[in-house]
Amino acid sequence: MKLKTRIEEINDQKNISGSHNQNLKVIEQLYNIELDIHGGNIIVNSNEKQEKLEEMFTHLIYLSTKGVQIHERDIIYLKSIIDANKISDFKKLYEGRKVIGYTFNNKPIYPKTLKQLEYVKALDNTDLIFSIGSAGTGKTYLSIVHAVTQLKNGKIKKLILTRPAVEAGESLGFLPGDLKDKIDPYLRPLYDALYDTFGIEQTNNLIEKNVIEIAPLAYMRGRTLENAYIILDEAQNTTTLQMKMFLTRLGFNSKMVVTGDISQIDLPSGKKSGLVEATNLLKNIPNIEVIEFDRYDVIRHPLVARILERYENIK
Repeated sequence: MKLKTRIEEINDQKNISGSHNQNLKVIEQLYNIELDIHGGNIIVNSNEKQEKLEEMFTHLIYLSTKGVQIHERDIIYLKSIIDANKISDFKKLYEGRKVIGYTFNNKPIYPKTLKQLEYVKALDNTDLIFSIGSAGTGKTYLSIVHAVTQLKNGKIKKLILTRPAVEAGESLGFLPGDLKDKIDPYLRPLYDALYDTFGIEQTNNLIEKNVIEIAPLAYMRGRTLENAYIILDEAQNTTTLQMKMFLTRLGFNSKMVVTGDISQIDLPSGKKSGLVEATNLLKNIPNIEVIEFDRYDVIRHPLVARILERYENIK
């Protein structure tokens, strides 16, 4: 069958189809159909999902005319918000798009979902942000990109990355090497984000100069952190006392971002998560924001969102 929606412009057809029709293959996988584009017409081998497909292609055309280079993640996210009946807010994501920062190769980085857009606004305007969500929502990556931009613009003098080490404990003594060697394996996602924005050489240079500091949470005790951007990752594994200690390190002209996944708490049975407790306790205080991502914000492989959905439905 032929959809009512047509893709008139050749450039839009190429953009929506993707390199070697990769985007069309993604749509086929998501909807369990076969489709092709001929002369602007969208040909589908089924009429069961016509309404959803019309909506999908209408908004893909909108993206293309806005100059968005369409990739697999855009299609995955678009389908998720169509399925969730959130499409009315979709255009907000692309109207007046703001660059958060740039990769080492000078590629602009934008919010990819509506919740990411909300998150970036909080990072711009708030001193303490709690970011809660599963892997793949961008909560840690975006905070580091935002911090790097602030550092490059001279708004802060130091970037501090920390997390509770070794499954919520601070027992690093048995690990070989110096402090950096001990904590590095647990901070690999943070390094990856730094390398993506600064490059390996500049990142290592800034670490040597102590402009970027990477340390386990225990090393924050007794300090007041001023003119700094401080990111606490994997915060679901902090205890109440650890979280209180960390939050009270905040100094003037500083920003704190606390990220975590409350479905992945590794604390011993009976111990409260400092992240869960803090968000409940502090969420109504001015200049503190709590951003909660959900499975619609997972923009990794389509199977990740489906896996999360199944686990969420376990009774």
